Amino acid sequence: MKVAITGKGGVGKTTLSSTLARLYADEGRTVLAADVDPDANLGLALGLSQEEVDSIIPISKMRTLVEERTGATDANKFYKLNPYVADIPDKYSKDINGVKLLVMGTVDVGGSGCVCPEHVMLKSILSALTYRKNDVVIMDMEAGLEHLGRGTAANMDQFIVVIEPGARSVQTFRNVKRLAADLGVRKVRVVANKVRDAADEEFIRSAIPEDALLGFIHYNPEIMDADRQGKSPYDFSPTAIEEIRKIKAILDRDEI
Repeated sequence: MKVAITGKGGVGKTTLSSTLARLYADEGRTVLAADVDPDANLGLALGLSQEEVDSIIPISKMRTLVEERTGATDANKFYKLNPYVADIPDKYSKDINGVKLLVMGTVDVGGSGCVCPEHVMLKSILSALTYRKNDVVIMDMEAGLEHLGRGTAANMDQFIVVIEPGARSVQTFRNVKRLAADLGVRKVRVVANKVRDAADEEFIRSAIPEDALLGFIHYNPEIMDADRQGKSPYDFSPTAIEEIRKIKAILDRDEI
C-alpha cells in the first residue's frame, strides 16, 4: 500500500493522511507517513505536541546528511544522482502512536528544473519508500501540483486527491489525473471532504467517475476543534474515523 495524498491547500489532506496512518497502525501494520508539505503539520495530526513538532529537522534541511550522501559541498559542485538512502526512513523517522513519521521538508528552489542535491536526496528517499514491500507508505504531499512536475511521487501505487464540493476542486482532480499519467501512475482516486448534504454528494457523484470515488468525509466541527487545539483528529472525531475506515476498506481490497 503506497499512496500519495494530494490536493489544494486546506482541503483536508493531512486529516485523511493521519487517520489512515493510525488506522493501519492500529492493525499492527508497519506504517511510514512521509510529510512532504513545507507547511509540515502531519506530526500534530498524528498526535505530537507542538514542541515535539518544532524540534524535528526536515531531511531537506540536514545539510551535513545531504553532503555526506550526495557528495555535494561548497567546494564540490558534482554530486551523486542516486545516493544511498535506504537506511534514512528508519534512522530519521519519529515514532508516534505506532506510525513512523518522516518529515521530508521541501526544496526552496522549486520547479521542474530543480536538480539540486537536496531535491535529488528527497526524490531518492521517496523512491526508496516504494520498495518497502510489506509496509504501508502514506505521503502527505504539498499543496498544489508542483510536486507532480518534479516527479517526487512518481513511483507510488496511486494518488488520492482530496477535494471539496466545487468546480475548482473537481478541476484539480482532472489536472492531477493528467499529470499522474505522465509519471506512469494510472490510478488516481478521489475523497470528497467537507461534504454538507445530499446536494453536495450528488454534485460530487455527477462530476467524478464512480470507479474513482473512494468516499465522503462530511463537514465535521469536531475536526475543526482538533485543528484549533493542535490535536489529532483521530482522538476527537469517531464519526470521521468511521467514514475514513470505509475508505480504507476499499483500499484494502486493492491489496487482495
